[in-house]
Amino acid sequence: MKVLLRNPRRELEMPGPMRVHALLDRLQLNRESVLVIRGDTLVTGDAALADHDEVEIRPVISGGAR
Repeated sequence: MKVLLRNPRRELEMPGPMRVHALLDRLQLNRESVLVIRGDTLVTGDAALADHDEVEIRPVISGGAR
């Protein structure tokens, strides 16, 4: 599968199928600090990813009113 990582931007090819949480473990990413998006849909940690999927992993950004 094609994986697009943000901050810093880079692209990786990973073998599939696998679950989102397994992908994040393999990439050594904290599950609570990133969002995983397939197409236009946010996917959960137990979602299955196919070999042909394209996913984007973005860092979670929080902000608030001043």
